Amino acid sequence: MPSRVVLEICVESTDRAIAAERGRAHRIELCSDLSCGGITPSAGLIEATRQQVRIPIHVLIRPRAGDFCYSSPEFEIMARDICAAKDLRVDGIVLGILDPKEQIDISRTRRLVDLARPLPVTFHRAFDLCRDIDGNACLEAVIQTGAARILTSAGQDRVVDGIAQIANLVRAAGDRIAIMPGGGVNAENVQQIVQQTGAPEIHASLGSADATSNTSGHEFEGRVRRVRDIVEAMR
Repeated sequence: MPSRVVLEICVESTDRAIAAERGRAHRIELCSDLSCGGITPSAGLIEATRQQVRIPIHVLIRPRAGDFCYSSPEFEIMARDICAAKDLRVDGIVLGILDPKEQIDISRTRRLVDLARPLPVTFHRAFDLCRDIDGNACLEAVIQTGAARILTSAGQDRVVDGIAQIANLVRAAGDRIAIMPGGGVNAENVQQIVQQTGAPEIHASLGSADATSNTSGHEFEGRVRRVRDIVEAMR
């Protein structure tokens, strides 16, 4: 098991980012509209969150909900959004592109990875939709793009249902790319996931924002405790 496991918390609002930081998360992934799997957050949300939290912020670059096979205009939007995010002093980029055959689009992903430099890129759970995920071909394809890590549940709804395959990915990846399990991670199962996969990083979520997310102190403190419980369970 890694000596220090990094906890990333996915959030879609500034107050949830603050809660994640106070709960001692090591990093946040910032997006909008988690109910559809997340899309690119606005420049205003990125800037406001950057002003409020000190831990690293990785921003999701996804121009729309739905599949991960993008048109040329959509690809251009992704490129522009990466440049805008860099101007707003984020610390990393999260993205994923597949081709029409549900394989990793190596060429276009590499172009965005190069554009994002020197920021690291996470290839997100589009990885789980690859047709050949049961082998290592998808892993090797993402490595070719130059991405720094892969967020995955091994094609399952929950990480705990794909632990064996994630452990295989961690072994196959070695020190070439980080494997970050994500999907249904909580304080009750995170220790099992870390111990059985050997993953150096873990991804969890505070869920979709609700009408009280910015006004209820009780809700805010509850989110802080949820993150803190995961951090404590990882030790």
